[in-house]
Amino acid sequence: MEHLDGTPVPGRACAPRLLPWPSPEGKPSYLVTDHHGGYLSRLADDLEATQLATGTDVLGLARVVLDDPTSPYTEVRYAGIRLAECLTDALRVAESRGLRLPVPDSEDDEAVEEAEATDEAGRGMPA
Repeated sequence: MEHLDGTPVPGRACAPRLLPWPSPEGKPSYLVTDHHGGYLSRLADDLEATQLATGTDVLGLARVVLDDPTSPYTEVRYAGIRLAECLTDALRVAESRGLRLPVPDSEDDEAVEEAEATDEAGRGMPA
């Protein structure tokens, strides 16, 4: 949050955090907090870690079912449903973390573009 002159308000976050759980209506939930975090931030961090660990476990179990050509249809379908749930969670975690990445300064962007241009030119030249 900012003052009308654009200066940040002390103790307030600039952007809300996407939480790893939806609202009761199924819409995205956001948390506005300072950069120090708090109970809900730590709870969200813990849930994200749990969701990613669960995804790893489900993937391992699903591979066993999917690798067996004799697996019953219901087991394959169940594995697919659980994998879709875990992928949804992982994508939400990725989006949340991506939104919290710092935005580079325009000077940093120019330096990256110059480095990429130099790298591209270096690759195109014969040795």
